[in-house]
Amino acid sequence: MRVLIVDDERHIRDSLKKYLGLEHIDAEGAETGEAALEALGREPFDAVVLDLKLPGISGQEVLERMLRQGLPTPAIMISAHGQIADAVAALKAGARDYLVKPFDPAELVIKLRGLVEDKRRENLVEAEKRTGVGETTLIGETAVMRALSAQIDKIAASNVTVLVSGESGTGKEVVAREIHRRSLLAAEPFVAVNIGGIHEGLMESELFGHEKGAFTGAVARKPGLFELAGRGCLFLDEIGEMPMPLQVKLLRVLQDRKIRRLGGTGDIPVNARIISATNRDPEALVREGRFREDLYYRLNVFRLTLPPLRERSADIPLLARQLLGKLAARMGKPPCTLGAGAEEKLCSYSFPGNVRELENILERALIFCEGNEIQDRDIDLHRETSSSAPFPGTSSKAGTLPLAPGDDPRSLGELEKEAVIAALNRSGGNRTRAAEELGISRKTILNKIKAYGIREY
Repeated sequence: MRVLIVDDERHIRDSLKKYLGLEHIDAEGAETGEAALEALGREPFDAVVLDLKLPGISGQEVLERMLRQGLPTPAIMISAHGQIADAVAALKAGARDYLVKPFDPAELVIKLRGLVEDKRRENLVEAEKRTGVGETTLIGETAVMRALSAQIDKIAASNVTVLVSGESGTGKEVVAREIHRRSLLAAEPFVAVNIGGIHEGLMESELFGHEKGAFTGAVARKPGLFELAGRGCLFLDEIGEMPMPLQVKLLRVLQDRKIRRLGGTGDIPVNARIISATNRDPEALVREGRFREDLYYRLNVFRLTLPPLRERSADIPLLARQLLGKLAARMGKPPCTLGAGAEEKLCSYSFPGNVRELENILERALIFCEGNEIQDRDIDLHRETSSSAPFPGTSSKAGTLPLAPGDDPRSLGELEKEAVIAALNRSGGNRTRAAEELGISRKTILNKIKAYGIREY
């Protein structure tokens, strides 16, 4: 935790800094309101302790300017006995709490920790609402996966920027979440966003936020994903899809560690760790002029390349058991095991769609399985045609999910409906991410939702 103490009395600043240091809280002091605003605009703080009476602009004016500039740092006001009314006014203006001098420093510590925890929870809730909750478990016991896990341990101990590359479906977000989970800031938010799943016109607002009135429909201030990540981690999936103008702005953020909301007038310091990912060749994108070379080097401080599933086929039984448990619970089915024939069939398959394809195959197998053991006849490998189309027979160009010859159209219609619902559940109701997982367009999944009467989404 990092706190800014704003008080014109030096002995108060120094004594509070010393006490907070004993509580493992890093603190910086500012003598005036002007110095406080400069510090808040220069680097991120978790909280500010603000005296109401200051030389020059008052603590109340500092708070009002913070609110006008959109500086998100929560504040605790300090007042003397005769300033209670002013403190109450400050609370109404946006301060989170106040203390009356003289106060017990231990009480300040309690309030600061509660304040920071409340802010962290708010960010977590908003981040999960907007980006969903993904898988966090890295599974594999092969040599290549043990080596990957060892690399993750080293990366997690630092705050280095990471670029994760690998084929579609290899689990790039899982790896990013695992890096965050093993880090010292694991309790902070993990915010994931799929760049390819956001409309280009909305991308800047989603990442950097906007002020009220910044554009038509901006009826209130909205923090961006950089802000919601706080001191945690921002995962930028499919970074290669980012438009060139936004690449310039992202580069500036990485250089200056500051953002500016759309329609905003002041810069907001940010401190989130950046992990990006792509299923394309980033060097080729740079050579083709589709990705900025300077941004590439900023993102590619440490590179992790994920192995495709065909290069670690010995992990398939372990992965399958874990996925079956998760899928059975989600589908309301009893626990199910994998028969020897089914396991052999899966281990001999090349999985062009990787782990995501394995999950789709097992989900279909659970639907058709009779009893509590999946047999080789329940494993249908022919619907998975390519890594870019992990859903059975997907054809986003045609906007349909064609059926195989001889299949019962009614049962396959139900299968398609269940698969759409499952993808929506996995994405937390995010239609764009669900469509991407199924390998179809957003328009197609909207048509499917309407056609099947899936009202909860």
